[in-house]
Amino acid sequence: MHLELTEEQQLVKASVREFCDMHVSPLADTVDQEARFPGETIGKLAEQDLMGIPYPEEYGGGGADCLTYVVAVEELSRSCATTGFVVAANSSLACFPINRFGTPEQKKKFLVPLCRADMLGAFATARAGIAGGAAEHVGAVRDGNEYVINGRVPFVSNAPVAGLFIVVAATGAAGGNELSGFLVPAGTEGLTAGTAFSRMGMRGVLTSDLTLKNCRVPVENMLGREGQGMEIVSETLDSERISIAAQALGMAQAVFDESLQYSKERVQFDKPICSFQAIQWMLANMSTESEVCRLLTYQAAWLSDRGLPRSREAAMAKLMASETAVRHADVAVQIHGGIGTIKGHKVERLYRDVKIAQVCDSSSDALRMAIAASLLQ
Repeated sequence: MHLELTEEQQLVKASVREFCDMHVSPLADTVDQEARFPGETIGKLAEQDLMGIPYPEEYGGGGADCLTYVVAVEELSRSCATTGFVVAANSSLACFPINRFGTPEQKKKFLVPLCRADMLGAFATARAGIAGGAAEHVGAVRDGNEYVINGRVPFVSNAPVAGLFIVVAATGAAGGNELSGFLVPAGTEGLTAGTAFSRMGMRGVLTSDLTLKNCRVPVENMLGREGQGMEIVSETLDSERISIAAQALGMAQAVFDESLQYSKERVQFDKPICSFQAIQWMLANMSTESEVCRLLTYQAAWLSDRGLPRSREAAMAKLMASETAVRHADVAVQIHGGIGTIKGHKVERLYRDVKIAQVCDSSSDALRMAIAASLLQ
């Protein structure tokens, strides 16, 4: 495994950072304060082929690898956690399962507009225990050439703005565990996204409940084969965990950057506080721990690019990166002191944002259980 980025990946990193400086960072405070979805930024990202980076060019993607995608999400999240999350959710939770399990016809119909941001996607799992949510039972019953889907899924990211929902529903006998995936376009009769919740962090991410009442979808909208839903969920969550690790990594880098700069500017006892050993040790630990998380995250992406097993590595990366980001945000507020608690200050925003990365998808304890299970096989 080569630990250095290729020249092309370094160029992507630099170009995304330049894009963020121009279009993402200037809006980050407004997105947070107004809980505003960054729609105008998403359109500009699509123009730069950044909405479907790791997917084939023939389906509207960028044709790059997963590691390049991780680098881009890291940079986006460094500037605005909301923007990084929206891009990652669309790419990992919507584009990924269609690219992995969809037919050529489904890819042309749905993956192309998702990669081009003509619409955004959302992923809705069927029941509790699959994605850490407390979803009510969602079932799909075949009726001729259609499936009729009923149920409710809470906490669906992008739901209020999604043009397509990947819904995983029970298709087996009542009380059975057989699950299947379905592509359900927004506007389908009986499909309703609720009012977006007011979130603590990543406030521009629109998340709501999703209700399905006698939703009819054609048989050709089944994703994969009947009964393949658990496999779809498992592989999609692996993809999402790598994405969240990249988001957390970007936020951890942001709190370090802010802390380093402030420690050079803040003077106490006629000295910049970076001259004090206590502050130096905080900065040294932050930098070291971020590099550990970066290596874990890049390794998971590297494995993904080669089609190698990556479930344990994805869980490790998400666990370490999200917990490290939370810890670093706390240290950053400590370094900044009172000013770090003021609304409108970047570290205050990041302090709230990083917690979302820690609890979304799967909690830290759930990840530890998954890692332990892989070790005890």
